[in-house]
Amino acid sequence: MATGKPHILNRQRTYAVSVSRLEKLGRKLCRHLQIQRYHFTVVLSNDQAIRELNRRFRRINRPTDVLSFPSSLGAQKGEPFDNSSLGDMIVSVETAYRQAIQQGHSLARELDILFIHGLLHLLGYDHETDQGQMRRKERLLYKMFLC
Repeated sequence: MATGKPHILNRQRTYAVSVSRLEKLGRKLCRHLQIQRYHFTVVLSNDQAIRELNRRFRRINRPTDVLSFPSSLGAQKGEPFDNSSLGDMIVSVETAYRQAIQQGHSLARELDILFIHGLLHLLGYDHETDQGQMRRKERLLYKMFLC
């Protein structure tokens, strides 16, 4: 598998998604974050599949927008990883579509937002436990790559 970019699997067929567009964003983010030697997988899924994963791993029985599964359990921001995989991220395109409508922007933009959010989780950031570091990093990356 090539490093410095995500391996994207589109496992949903409800909405048209440009995998190449997400790969391009992934390559830019990898360069900027200096993680080119690592790879990660992004699975574009539906609500049913992500609901099951959310129930199984977080004990929350409802769909969510993105789940991240870092490969290094003790991953800390900026520390080297034991292998070349950052982990896996699953995105519900159905939930992303609903959120895009609520926010008044395109599905493509919502997927970009979720991509950045999920990648930061793979890198060890956690908005539920940090002091705002992840949110600040997200805002910076949004300004750099989504405006």
